Amino acid sequence: MSPRARFGAALALAVALSTAGCSQGPEGSSSSGAPDGPDTVRVSSCGRQLAFASPPERAVTLDQAATETLLELGLQDRMAGTSNLVTKIAPKYRAAYEKVPVLNPKILTGEQLRAAAPDFVISSFRDLYTKDRVGTREELGGLDLPAFLSSVECPGADKSRRTAFDRLFKDYEELGRVFGVRDRAAALVAKQREVVSRAEKTGERTKHRPSVAWVYSVYNGVPYVAGSSGIPSDMSRLVGAENVFDDVREEWPEVSWEEFAERDPEVIVVGDLSERGVPGDSAEEKIAMMRKHPVVSQLKAVRENRFITVPGVELDPSVRSVHALQEVVDGLRDFGRDR
Repeated sequence: MSPRARFGAALALAVALSTAGCSQGPEGSSSSGAPDGPDTVRVSSCGRQLAFASPPERAVTLDQAATETLLELGLQDRMAGTSNLVTKIAPKYRAAYEKVPVLNPKILTGEQLRAAAPDFVISSFRDLYTKDRVGTREELGGLDLPAFLSSVECPGADKSRRTAFDRLFKDYEELGRVFGVRDRAAALVAKQREVVSRAEKTGERTKHRPSVAWVYSVYNGVPYVAGSSGIPSDMSRLVGAENVFDDVREEWPEVSWEEFAERDPEVIVVGDLSERGVPGDSAEEKIAMMRKHPVVSQLKAVRENRFITVPGVELDPSVRSVHALQEVVDGLRDFGRDR
């Protein structure tokens, strides 16, 4: 179970969707296709074809990353609701966010989704589309409610062809097409590609390839670290570093502190989730655990205070991820690792 799923409350009853119905989207909108027309827009979302006869007017987001993406694209007036706030909304989005109804500060239920009368649902994470939450994408599609899933979460061949940032930028472009704001999406992609390009150039100049461990959360004293499937692995490659758990084919695998120590990272990136309010979530608490652990405390990275702290929400793919990327670039520079 992922850290997000473990800490989220499984509150949804998707059966309500199938028994009581759901608001239909624009005429012809469905997950399986819509009648061809001059204005019909079709996008592929993780194996499902979504069709829109007109731009959505009542979109609902299932997580903070999806919410902030729509706000970045200036779509707050097209949103019928948000949910699943992990941390405070970024200051640049607060004014726009206040215009959107918060359907549930935690994980949205099927009943709450139905009550919002949406014409489009968007999630950054596939574990939010389950029967015990809002329903599967297939179930929602059967109700003529298009359900978009970030391509970063899309399993299979797509992951072998694109980097995590490439897939994130694909999301922006697809959403720009769906909502008819292609210029805004293109501008966002260009701005973020510039950050990625600068990081990559820094990585190319790196003479020494440092080893890095990414600590997302600690649950019951056990760390969850970045494996090869998440965006931190992409960040490592870009900045010329090596993710010490890149051989683990999971996004955020659970490991032991002893295994962590065996990997002996030269730098430790720590996600700060202090606003989530769960014991052990703050970066300070995680660092304190490492300093007290009899084995981990002996690592050179810990003894020399080679920690880079970034907001934990930015270690999941979102419009904020380029900020974390830049923080890591700057942190490695401070440690003299890009020379």
